[in-house]
Amino acid sequence: MPSKPLKSALAAPLVLFHRRMAFVTKAWRRMSAFAALRARLSVPLPSSTVILGRANVYGTGCVRCGEGLLIYPGQYMETHGAGEIVIGDGVVLSSGVHLVAYTGIYIGKGSMIGEYTSIRDANHTREAGQTLRDSSHSAKPIVIGNEVWIGRGVAVLSGVTIGDGATVGANAVVTRDVPPGAVVAGVPAVPIVRKTGRPTENQE
Repeated sequence: MPSKPLKSALAAPLVLFHRRMAFVTKAWRRMSAFAALRARLSVPLPSSTVILGRANVYGTGCVRCGEGLLIYPGQYMETHGAGEIVIGDGVVLSSGVHLVAYTGIYIGKGSMIGEYTSIRDANHTREAGQTLRDSSHSAKPIVIGNEVWIGRGVAVLSGVTIGDGATVGANAVVTRDVPPGAVVAGVPAVPIVRKTGRPTENQE
């Protein structure tokens, strides 16, 4: 067993090596994730996209990305038929976000989507003589405005529009439209009310 001073001396160059390799490994991981995503999409991916880890893309690959996106690891993107996912400039998708489109999901500029949020524009139907798995879907587009902040673990359901500047609290289930500037939370999501009894949303 080497002495502590000797161990320290021997470890120093290895520490330096691992630090330098960590930088190279991180750069390689990001470049590899970017290339894999670009290869899977049916439309060009802007070179300004920063992707920190591998994204999973299924279906047609019709995902249109704006400039300057920040995409964390563990994304799930799925499109079917004529469905598309359109992501505006400067959007942040945190780890584990699920986006599934049969018609369309539209996310405005500068919006931030929290970890493990699920945004799906379709629901399963039940049809006589068909298993649930083999039945069709009922789908309506989801529109998320500019500078919207969606917290961790939110579910946004089919046909919902969330207005510009709105905030959705963690673990909320958004079943109906959210006005611009509103703050909503809960299951189902409703406007948060101050002690004055007035909703926090802007009322015109």
